[in-house]
Amino acid sequence: MDRSWVTWAVGQLTADARRSADTHLLRLPRAHDRGIELYLKDESTHPTGSLKHRLARSLFLYALCSGDIGPDTTVVEASSGSTAVSEAYFARLLGLPFVAVMARSTSPRKIALIEREGGRCEFVGTAGEVYEAARRIADDRGGHYLDQFTHAERATDWRGNNNIAESIFTQLAEEPHPVPAWIVVGAGTGGTSATIGRYLRYRGYDTRLAVVDPDGSAFLSAYAGGDAHGAGSRIEGIGRPRVEPSFVPRVVDRMIGVPDAASVATMRFLASTFGIDAGPSTGTNVFGALRLACEMTEAGRAGSIVTLMCDRADRYSDTFGDDGWLAAQGMDPTPFAAEVADAWRSLGGT
Repeated sequence: MDRSWVTWAVGQLTADARRSADTHLLRLPRAHDRGIELYLKDESTHPTGSLKHRLARSLFLYALCSGDIGPDTTVVEASSGSTAVSEAYFARLLGLPFVAVMARSTSPRKIALIEREGGRCEFVGTAGEVYEAARRIADDRGGHYLDQFTHAERATDWRGNNNIAESIFTQLAEEPHPVPAWIVVGAGTGGTSATIGRYLRYRGYDTRLAVVDPDGSAFLSAYAGGDAHGAGSRIEGIGRPRVEPSFVPRVVDRMIGVPDAASVATMRFLASTFGIDAGPSTGTNVFGALRLACEMTEAGRAGSIVTLMCDRADRYSDTFGDDGWLAAQGMDPTPFAAEVADAWRSLGGT
């Protein structure tokens, strides 16, 4: 392995991190103070537009420093879209070919973003087929399979080093409740929840970690002691059909199931109420955060809750943003719209 090239490549990734060191922490404004502050960490402001920019950088650094990637390596990933968009960006930054393996149901907008970054897409029938297909393509080309689902929890330094958990607490330092009662995240690879859960224990915070997941998720069943496999979710990026190796359930304090239509209703609520055009997985996150906030209010507790804006709605304009597509999928967000609005009003919103 050419160590001088690896040194150069790590330098390129480090420079990217310095250019995009952090993302905004948005406080959702209310008309009346009921003692609960709800924050949305906007990960869509990364150069590749999603939470997965952090993960992709970490995966590349991990592979480079482990000797798995060299100047001529074809990089391969199994991804439902956003991770592959970010990985294609970093592959192009390093001058490496990149192949993303994904289900045919992946949003066309995400596919276009991968190709815009110079990546190539290979398609399989279902989300459960991506793993072996990606491994096979990497083996056939003498390349490297990044395998986000195995390596996410170990590639990120959970003790700090500008990870998302450290960033959240730094940004909350001057807020009314600087140590949040809850942090709420989805379970995609499991890497984000593992990083945050470990960091909370490492720093001795009382904050609890809630993982939200949509219909079809294997994580929900397995966490409750049931089957470790499921049908898989229609909410892209979360709700995996199997429990991924990077998921660390022992650092999760609570799991909350969120119906797909509720995720869409909350996604639309964010747009209409705050002008925040977020994707459906953000809707999943915020629906769970609202439920926890209502529980705190009913118990007479004050505090803060932080969740994540994973990506923007424009990636889903031809799917979750399309009423015809939703109807074809059997998803009607209308019954949940009133529930979300009522929850927000109970917290002092209008």
